[in-house]
Amino acid sequence: MFVLVEMTDTVRIPPWQFERKLNESIAEELNKKLANKVVFNVGLCICLYDITKLEDSYIFPGDGASHTKVHFRYVVFHPFLDEILIGQIKSCSQDGVHVSIGFFDDIVIPPESLQQPAKFDEAEQVWVWEYETEEGAHDLYMDIGEEIRFRVVDETFVDTSPTGPSSAEASTSTATEEVQKKEAPYTLVGSISEPGLGLLSWWTNS
Repeated sequence: MFVLVEMTDTVRIPPWQFERKLNESIAEELNKKLANKVVFNVGLCICLYDITKLEDSYIFPGDGASHTKVHFRYVVFHPFLDEILIGQIKSCSQDGVHVSIGFFDDIVIPPESLQQPAKFDEAEQVWVWEYETEEGAHDLYMDIGEEIRFRVVDETFVDTSPTGPSSAEASTSTATEEVQKKEAPYTLVGSISEPGLGLLSWWTNS
């Protein structure tokens, strides 16, 4: 679930922080810049693990701050494919079951990856597993707040870095539509379509 990623960055330390230890100032600046941010094709950054190397610091003309090239390791949330995770159902929609693991909410289990046969209950706004028994089908509801065990089967990264101003011909309505279509920078796709996966209560109470 969590991995250590080696990174390199040039950190700018303003003059009023020169009285502090360089390592402390650099650690604070790195966490300000990266903590709780998604790095494209890397994952969700959690916190600085350690600094492995500090190169020489430079002060450039016209800027009183120091600039130091830093080699460091950062703790990153990036589950590997086929890893089993446990989260809570945040909501359900026609697109599938949306899951949260507390600090990360962009997890979706699409309809085709649910226990089958499954149906979406429009009235309750939840997905239902129509579990077949000897007495007939028994509806098992995937209620909001329930703990769910799922397998990570795919991931999607979206580059959300600024792309510059749009053309002068673009209308205000178009810009509004782009804001509404804003995607999450990092999304996990899960699956519960195998025995043992799904709501914990399904298997612990049986």
